[in-house]
Amino acid sequence: MRAVLQRVSAASVTVDGEAVGKIGPGLLILVCAMQGDGVEAAERLAARVPKLRIFRDDDDKMNRSLLDTGGAALVVSQFTLAADTTRGNRPGFSTAAPPDQGRALYEHFSQALRAQGVTVENGIFGATMSVALVNDGPVTIWMDTDD
Repeated sequence: MRAVLQRVSAASVTVDGEAVGKIGPGLLILVCAMQGDGVEAAERLAARVPKLRIFRDDDDKMNRSLLDTGGAALVVSQFTLAADTTRGNRPGFSTAAPPDQGRALYEHFSQALRAQGVTVENGIFGATMSVALVNDGPVTIWMDTDD
């Protein structure tokens, strides 16, 4: 699985003019299931994300995790993270998991975060969404379970 994590002061996702997910301080997590990913990839990613020490401590060092801060996560499906830009000018997305598998892994990832005590809000899988965020830092981290 691939994910882009952005440390935020606030973030929200809107579908058809209605807010479907909203958080205060924490992480906006854009996530994509790739072909060949399974439940173990979703669980491995979910185990690492809330423990990443990317939040400021009292000395202004990135030394605290999402679990340490009590922050929330807004998880948004983002199949375009599978973009292959090696040929031509139009990205290909054939390395993304098929939609049914992608949805299942997206939901499993969110549940695995919740199981660790993280408050999780979600976008709507497959919907056209408007995502708003206030970057904190900015801090943006790219993760891939294949690395």
